Amino acid sequence: MKYLLILGDGMADEPIPELGGKTPLEVAHKPNMDRIARDGKCGMMSTVPDSQEPGSDVANMSILGYDPAKYYTSRGALEAISMGVPFGPNDLAYRCNFVTIEKGKMKDFSAGHISSTEGKELFASLSERLKDFDVKLYPGVSYRNVLMLPSGKGSVTKAPHDIVAEVIDPYLPVGEDADVLHRYMVISYDVFANHPINKARVAAGKNPANMIWPWSGGAKPAMPAFSEMFGKKGAVISAVDLLFGIARCAGMEIVRVPGATGYLDTDYMGKAKAAVATLKGDVDFVYMHVEAPDEAGHLGSVEEKIKAIERLDEAVGYILDNFDGCVMLMPDHPTPIAKKTHTRDAVPFAVLGLGGKDSVSVYTEKEVAAKGEYGSVQSTDLLKIIFSQK
Repeated sequence: MKYLLILGDGMADEPIPELGGKTPLEVAHKPNMDRIARDGKCGMMSTVPDSQEPGSDVANMSILGYDPAKYYTSRGALEAISMGVPFGPNDLAYRCNFVTIEKGKMKDFSAGHISSTEGKELFASLSERLKDFDVKLYPGVSYRNVLMLPSGKGSVTKAPHDIVAEVIDPYLPVGEDADVLHRYMVISYDVFANHPINKARVAAGKNPANMIWPWSGGAKPAMPAFSEMFGKKGAVISAVDLLFGIARCAGMEIVRVPGATGYLDTDYMGKAKAAVATLKGDVDFVYMHVEAPDEAGHLGSVEEKIKAIERLDEAVGYILDNFDGCVMLMPDHPTPIAKKTHTRDAVPFAVLGLGGKDSVSVYTEKEVAAKGEYGSVQSTDLLKIIFSQK
């Protein structure tokens, strides 16, 4: 038996008034997702422990079977590992967003989804200004970067996507690293203010990347290999460093897909084809992660979230037509349009290919919660349950 888990990041939602009290999953045309639910078995899954923030890092790690309370250190650390950043025993890695600050408020947590090329140039200018400081900057994909403190002590930080439209002062870092992080943030504001990249972005009607925002800093995690835990060779398909970081820590193969962007315009079908092709080799389990529904949720765009679900469904159709094995479908957490951020509510999952079916007829939050035969499942137990079935 081979297994393919399709993860629609942030795909679950809450009833939306403008949709007549329905969710995007209830409104979207998604015959292939509905087929998985109708012909398989479903359940509701809790992915975030009460003691942790409802982040994609914690949720995806737990779905892969790793208890976040035991193995999670920070998002910054996972992304640094994915990027191949040198990681010493006393180093702390912080995720570092390009953001747009306007009148003291967080206007845009992604600086208009700035391009990787623009971001690299901005980071080069900032690194030159900070060359005499005990800090190292590593540009990543789009607005997602890493700030490494060689002698970091730790700080309490806030994810910028959680404070859009809020005054930033109450959410600045606090703790032992706070003073140096504040200093770098102020310096970045000065360096970026009249930078040619930002002048060009403003002239084009785009949000400028006028400051860095360090958050979720931590030390290098130590995790057992996925193959040791489950006796199966695994692979991860994604477009974001977070998932690749988890994969590296878990000793899983990383599959990069040309055209996969981690945004609404990602190559959904390219990921589906890569997943099917990978499973034709010696890989037993593929984790196919699609970021787009989450990005739409953070934007608060009902239209884009429905579109992302429908485009993912087309890719699901290709998988169902070309893969003869166990197919799992789920979000990692809800990213409700109304809240524009993650919540810890349970999410619906569906499993096809292990025999039997329940009475679920469509893949929606309400239908699965009411009729799913798996009932309520903890995410860290999911793969144990699935792999134990014949």
